Amino acid sequence: MERTIQRALISVFHKDGLAQIVRALHALNVEIVSTGGTKDFIESLGIPAVAAEDLTHYPSMLGGRVKTLHPAIFGGILARRDEEQDQREVAEYDLRLIDLVIVDLYPFEATVASGASEAEIIEKIDIGGISLIRGAAKNFQDVLIISSSSQYPQLLEILTHQGGCTSLEERKRFAGAAFAVSSGYDSAIFNYFDKGENSALRIAVDGVETLRYGENPHQEGFFFGDFDAYFDKIQGKEISYNNLQDIAAACDLIAEYKAPTFAVLKHNNPCGIASRDTIEEAWTAALSSDPESAFGGILIANRSIDKATAKAIGSLFFEVLVAPDYDTDALSLLTQKSKRILLIQKKPITSRFSFRSALGGVLMQETDSRSEDKTHFEVVTRKAPTEDELDDFVFAQKVAKHCKSNAVALVKDSHLLAVGIGQTSRVAALKQAIEKAGRFGFDLHGAVLASDAFFPFDDCVTLAAQAGVTAIVHPGGSIRDGDSIAKADELGLAMVLTGVRHFKH
Repeated sequence: MERTIQRALISVFHKDGLAQIVRALHALNVEIVSTGGTKDFIESLGIPAVAAEDLTHYPSMLGGRVKTLHPAIFGGILARRDEEQDQREVAEYDLRLIDLVIVDLYPFEATVASGASEAEIIEKIDIGGISLIRGAAKNFQDVLIISSSSQYPQLLEILTHQGGCTSLEERKRFAGAAFAVSSGYDSAIFNYFDKGENSALRIAVDGVETLRYGENPHQEGFFFGDFDAYFDKIQGKEISYNNLQDIAAACDLIAEYKAPTFAVLKHNNPCGIASRDTIEEAWTAALSSDPESAFGGILIANRSIDKATAKAIGSLFFEVLVAPDYDTDALSLLTQKSKRILLIQKKPITSRFSFRSALGGVLMQETDSRSEDKTHFEVVTRKAPTEDELDDFVFAQKVAKHCKSNAVALVKDSHLLAVGIGQTSRVAALKQAIEKAGRFGFDLHGAVLASDAFFPFDDCVTLAAQAGVTAIVHPGGSIRDGDSIAKADELGLAMVLTGVRHFKH
């Protein structure tokens, strides 16, 4: 069912890109109805416009709060062209049918973000604009709604190549986009009034990317968000669902470290990480943690990748490399394999809350943004840790925090020697880490052990001491903490408690 645009209502806050649209409408002899500043802008182009007040016979009133909220406007938008009763009333009340509505909304979110007063924020709650969007979208059978300036190129195509004619499919597609705009706008307003009380969950995210597939090839996958706000992609294949999860985990981990640090992750878990004086040295140490798992992994650094580091990475197969920048001569080496995904992280990724689906609903929690330093350590054994062990505690705790529970990390000299990840018991996680450290030739004498949660029994203390570990950090909180402390004293280990658990499931 085609419809031809003969009359348009334009009421916009932002004028960028509007001039070309107005000129195209004028070229098609479309009558333009407009309001206030938009009408002034149109007339400044030498194009006539009918004031909305000429249709309503009421001026803009109440400080601009009421401009278009009138049957003369909304009747022209909502009138059904194929409904006889509607058309009789159109004739009776001398309504002018409106075929195209172009409108945007007051910048509510930007006003909130600016720190404006509540009075200023409330005035940026759009009433007329949101009503125009909903009305025109509801009547998509007959009316085309343009609810964002990002749609101007599509509208221009309709005007210049289709003579202003639209199909039902086109109008319905634009209506769907309009309801996305209106629902997002209302979500922002609700969240402002909710003030973090979480009385209901309203999330609106614009921008969707259809992925090749989800976690597995038989699953569909989508990403809602603005990847380009955080990263510049230099080269590489299409980023997958699993890549995105790994990149997120890598960025969360590397954000914990200030010294030059390189990390390697696989399936969201760190398998290698080290801090050194140079990023090349950090890479070499991180790779040595588990060179097997590094194959096909995610690499991330918190310093620019120089030529020496790129050369050290060499021909290793990896999925993604993330860094704050790359030297030109480093890129000449790294880009020799075109499928490698190379990303520049432009800014930190911060989020107050994290979400996951469960039981047909949504679990929401505050993001675990806490990390412990030396001031959080309570020495509970007769032997106190050395300064080097305290430094390694800080390093190791951050690693354990970013591993799937149950998790332990074995660290020496700001270098991850091995991790035990995702085990159903803590002792199994420790056995896994000790076995892995031995397999890759690491001497655990003088290493520290960090655990993401308390030790329910003293078996882990005994096992750690037998492997050569000299100091342990864990949250504490077990009714048997005393057993673990006593065993550490018996075996001559230092132990500190943090009082903070870092489960990750």
